[in-house]
Amino acid sequence: MTQTLVSPRSPSSQAFRFSKKALKRIIPLAVIAYFFHRALIVYAAFGLLDVIRNRPLTASLTYRYFLGNGLLTWLLSPFNLFMDLICLPYWNKGIYQLTDLPERYQAEIQTLIDAAHSRNLVGALEAKMGEKKRGMIFFQWYGKILESSVDIPEYRQRYKYIRTIGVSIFNKKQSTDRHFGPTRVTFRVLYNINTIEDPNVYVKVGDVVHRWKDEKLFIFDDTLQHESHNESDGLRYCLFVDILRPSFVPWALSAVVTGIRLVAAPVRAVFYKNWTFIK
Repeated sequence: MTQTLVSPRSPSSQAFRFSKKALKRIIPLAVIAYFFHRALIVYAAFGLLDVIRNRPLTASLTYRYFLGNGLLTWLLSPFNLFMDLICLPYWNKGIYQLTDLPERYQAEIQTLIDAAHSRNLVGALEAKMGEKKRGMIFFQWYGKILESSVDIPEYRQRYKYIRTIGVSIFNKKQSTDRHFGPTRVTFRVLYNINTIEDPNVYVKVGDVVHRWKDEKLFIFDDTLQHESHNESDGLRYCLFVDILRPSFVPWALSAVVTGIRLVAAPVRAVFYKNWTFIK
């Protein structure tokens, strides 16, 4: 009898890998559901409240949130929904214009943007990128000032609202998968430093596509599903900034960010495993 070999890239093989991956997540949940079904029902309710913020809400997005790379976001959904409550009356719009933020927030963001150009940040990073697919340099991370070989004085000073300052660099033909950020204590601020003319360089949040050739600044809640693409033949340099959410209790959010940093610092590399750190 002739044995039929299945190509690693065949639909049958892909379906098998998908099923195997799904079972690895479903079986532990089934065990938890059996022993802790009441707690799981409550957790599922929190997750549903959280995931329906995404547009469009599709079956693949829901699967990814509960059983894929959004699992941590689901686990933190009670915390994130609580952050939404304590930030009221500043309702979470998901995607922001700079003018949607209070003026004092705008001023801090503008300081970083001005410094990127006046200090020729792209020029300072060009030689460090080389052939790396995706590079990341941090000047501050969750409120802690880090050592860096690139000297930008404005990025070493403390701010009242800004907590992370970095630059993400995509080499040509580099993209991320669709993914969810873990927490909603901060909002993500991206600013494309170098001029982009190609429409195939963009960030997508839900059904919103933001092309860097049209607008250099983009602010959003990164617990929404998002992805970044550079399908051009050039490099893309983006300021990568986390800023406290507008609220009447910024001191409380700042304390939470410090707590997150202390907990997450030992495993920070896990969150950036597909990036090369630039010192």
